[in-house]
Amino acid sequence: MKKTTTLLAMSLAALAFVLAGCNTTKGFGQDLQKIGEKIEEKAKK
Repeated sequence: MKKTTTLLAMSLAALAFVLAGCNTTKGFGQDLQKIGEKIEEKAKK
């Protein structure tokens, strides 16, 4: 029983780290896209 509980806890912790990493990557991509849009606006002027 203790092995199952430990395995479940470790799996949930790993899942939390993976999901947090995805959100961080997505946010970074959005920031990068906004920077690219600003550069394009300046280039058009």
